[in-house]
Amino acid sequence: MSSTSDYAPPKVWTWNKANGGRFANINRPIAGPTHDKELPMGRHPMQLYSLGTPNGQKVAILLEELLALGHTGAEYDAWLIRIGEGQQFGSGFVEVNPNSKIPALLDRSGPKPIRVFESGAILVHLAEKFGAFLPQDPALRAECLSWLFWQMGSAPYLGGGFGHFYAYAPIKIEYAIDRFSMETKRQLDVLDRRLAESTYLGGDDYTIADITVWPWYGGLVRGYLYGAAEFLAVHEYKHVRRWAEAIFARPAVKRGRMVNRVTGAPSEQLHERHDASDFATKTQDKLASGA
Repeated sequence: MSSTSDYAPPKVWTWNKANGGRFANINRPIAGPTHDKELPMGRHPMQLYSLGTPNGQKVAILLEELLALGHTGAEYDAWLIRIGEGQQFGSGFVEVNPNSKIPALLDRSGPKPIRVFESGAILVHLAEKFGAFLPQDPALRAECLSWLFWQMGSAPYLGGGFGHFYAYAPIKIEYAIDRFSMETKRQLDVLDRRLAESTYLGGDDYTIADITVWPWYGGLVRGYLYGAAEFLAVHEYKHVRRWAEAIFARPAVKRGRMVNRVTGAPSEQLHERHDASDFATKTQDKLASGA
């Protein structure tokens, strides 16, 4: 095992703004707003403030799935929050999500707006509101929610652990990469064993469990995350790959992945979504060409 540092922790940690890394300019040890900025507001019942990261994709995918089922109350405006520029620290955003993380949802369908933050909470809120993608049977509901919250507890090891040290940290630390690679592969094996016995994570039906897990682990095996598919030998997880491809084939999933996306092919980037027609007319390639 190679050593990269003789660092010894001090008795009391202090914040060093120049600590390096891709996200050093927005990471800080305090909460609250850094500037005054009201959030924009559209005409639809649901106002989504997000970015097309795995966590952001979850909510856009569910909203598109609900609309595909005919739930017109799920119509939404999706506003782009550029976290690299610190827009999540604006006063308006902090009012909706005091944790300053995307996604955040403002549900204006009732007499009083309801704020919902944390992606899992948003998915449960929407699934319960529209009676879709969350089973009513107690056993199936418990299975669905168990896998949904499995993702909430597991993905930080994939993203903040493996992804950070493998792709974003200013130095490569063998111990950290080994530690989180092992855990990421263990998680993939957990999923692979479940999907060997079940079509979807919650059972025979597609649910919010799949919607919350797919952008992270489906994205990983499809090569979307960190350029790490070969490194993690994702081909070994054949049941996860089968499940990932089946979900990717869903039209609502393809649309949801485009919403608030600022990376990848311009034809797959829809920075803001305010109408279903935007997918055909307002992707970045169309805007650039003037079409």
